[in-house]
Amino acid sequence: MNLKGKWRVGRVVLLAILILAVSLLGFGCVKGLAPIGWSGGKVSDGTLFVGSREGRLVSINLADESRLWGEPLKAVSQPGLFGCSPAMGGGCGGGSAGVAVYGTPVVDGELVYIAGYNGKIYAYNTTSLGIRWVYPRESNLEPFVGGLLASQGKLYIGGDDGKVYALDAATGDSLWEFQTGDKIWGTPAINGDTLYIGSFDKKLYALNAADGSFKWEFTAEGSIIATPLVDNGVIYIGSFDRYMYALNAADGSLKWKSIGKNWFWAEPVIVNDVLYAPCLDGNVYALKVDTGAEVTEYDLNAPVSSRPAVVDSTVIFATRKGVVYSLATGTGEILQLADFEQDIDGPLTVYDGIVYIHTQDKLLQRINAVTGAVLRAVSLESKN
Repeated sequence: MNLKGKWRVGRVVLLAILILAVSLLGFGCVKGLAPIGWSGGKVSDGTLFVGSREGRLVSINLADESRLWGEPLKAVSQPGLFGCSPAMGGGCGGGSAGVAVYGTPVVDGELVYIAGYNGKIYAYNTTSLGIRWVYPRESNLEPFVGGLLASQGKLYIGGDDGKVYALDAATGDSLWEFQTGDKIWGTPAINGDTLYIGSFDKKLYALNAADGSFKWEFTAEGSIIATPLVDNGVIYIGSFDRYMYALNAADGSLKWKSIGKNWFWAEPVIVNDVLYAPCLDGNVYALKVDTGAEVTEYDLNAPVSSRPAVVDSTVIFATRKGVVYSLATGTGEILQLADFEQDIDGPLTVYDGIVYIHTQDKLLQRINAVTGAVLRAVSLESKN
């Protein structure tokens, strides 16, 4: 390729990266631009918790659809990319814009937790949504894009400052911090006493969950922002280098890697020893878990950044354009279930055979995974 051709390719790649960053993080200085968030849902004791686009924690009783809304997360004045305020979720209009919530809430006992793009972590009572504690109390950290993980009375999260934080889940007190080489957008995973988390510095870190001490690291060729999937002693993790990796959980050594045509963003799922890995190239790659050999691939015609949902042997996928598909893994048959015509970026939630999908129009869409029927949506918009 000549220099002119290389320059054109480089310009296209750079433009694509900038467009993706703008679209995913809601940056852009258009007055009144609504903040962007992609919180998934978490179900506990028949109640679904989700972060809304208004910057609130919402609880939904799945039996009668009654709802509670937490107090709006408080924004802070903080310059961001292109002069915007990341604490306001990227909107430049100020005013009523809420704080973006990207991570899915987590529940531990009587408390539910979310992290905001304003650099704060909140603990609420699960029944009343009353605030129990906020971290940090007096200041703000860099924005949180990745979600929280709750385990053994502790909370873990990575921040835009590249730090991994561990907090006491009951009090919000800091337990330890670990510094990576760049920002963290992914949600951590835990297995036994080991915490796994990726970073924009192209590394997957394994840390001692008790004290944050370093165990090992694996270096990819691109940034790692996906949530690791740990299964049967193996970590499956996608990267912006277009590879899906399988690593030995004990030491981080490489078992296999398989290349796609674009970045792997979403966490994969496993059904019957086959890994289903959604990709931003619009394909879902079905790979053998032991060797990485490709079984087949499914073209969904649009990028997939959402973690799919599994119901028995059926996998539900949603593209960023709002189209939802079901894949019967036994037969390989794939069907389109719905086209919501709204962006879908957050992970899908499944409970009692119903898949819950948070679309960008302040609605929680619902699909019966068994029959494929689209059920009436639930509004996440508050009345005040």
